[in-house]
Amino acid sequence: MKLQNVKDVNKLFQVVDSCKGKVELVTGEGDRLNLKSKLSQYISLAGIFRNGAMDIPELEIVAYEPEDIQKLINFMTAG
Repeated sequence: MKLQNVKDVNKLFQVVDSCKGKVELVTGEGDRLNLKSKLSQYISLAGIFRNGAMDIPELEIVAYEPEDIQKLINFMTAG
C-alpha cells in the first residue's frame, strides 16, 4: 500500500510499533526494510530527510496481517 503526504512521522512509527505482524518499507530500489526495527526506522528517516523534506510525499509499505493493514488505513484516513 502507498501512503501519501505523511506529515507526522512519529505517529506513523507509533502505528507501526503497535502492529502485530511484519511491516516493511519498500525502497526505491525494491529493497524491504523492517519498520518494526528502530534501526530501520532511523535509516529510513535519514534517507527521507536528507533531501531537506519536512513531510513525506509517498511511501510504499507492506503489512501482512489484516488488522495491521486496517491500522495503516486508519492512519492514512484519520491522520
